[in-house]
Amino acid sequence: MEDVLQAIGTIGLILLVIAGLLAGAVASLVTGGRHKAAYLAIGVLGALATPFIVAILGGAVLAAGGLLAILAMAVLGAVVVLVIGKLILD
Repeated sequence: MEDVLQAIGTIGLILLVIAGLLAGAVASLVTGGRHKAAYLAIGVLGALATPFIVAILGGAVLAAGGLLAILAMAVLGAVVVLVIGKLILD
């Protein structure tokens, strides 16, 4: 877990938030603009939580892959959480 925090850092956290906001904005556009704030919040939550969940499950390779691997995993996690959010919101 410490490895993930060190790999992410402050700039990484900002990039994770931006990735989550982008994923939420795209999801909002795809769904016709409904629930925009909810999609943005869900995207950020998914992007921030995914790297830590993967690290807890033993994804030390994620930290070794650097910030780019962490961002890729965050975007994937945001998309998964957004799909779940869409099922709940609609």
